[in-house]
Amino acid sequence: MTDNILYSTKDFYKSVDTDIEPNWHLVFLLLKENDSLTVTDISERLLLSHPAVIKIIKNMKAGGYVNTVPHSLDSRKQMLKLSQKAEQSLPEFEKYWAACILTMEQLLEGNSIFMDSLEKIEQKIEESSYKERTLKNLKTIEK
Repeated sequence: MTDNILYSTKDFYKSVDTDIEPNWHLVFLLLKENDSLTVTDISERLLLSHPAVIKIIKNMKAGGYVNTVPHSLDSRKQMLKLSQKAEQSLPEFEKYWAACILTMEQLLEGNSIFMDSLEKIEQKIEESSYKERTLKNLKTIEK
């Protein structure tokens, strides 16, 4: 299901003649709200791994949507900012994202049990990660 939604979203972006990727949405929004952030800032706020954020940023930079500037207090750090191209494109992208959100709301309509179940799974994973649970289960099986 997630692959289907991901590939459909990519196809949607192609059909409206834009070169963005589905996983860029939240990075765009964070940089819009915060003006500039480090990779670590984005990683922590989105709960994504550092390498995953670096890959997203690399692709966004290649598309001309993100610029880097040295950190004002620590020149070893790079601050990420939306480019002029991104700023100009945001109103159009926000329409696309609103349409995507509306589509998801329509797909989830009448499925509150599904959403409640997802929330419960997220809570359980916060209590004990998938890895921790699987290692425990492996020990149980090996006994």
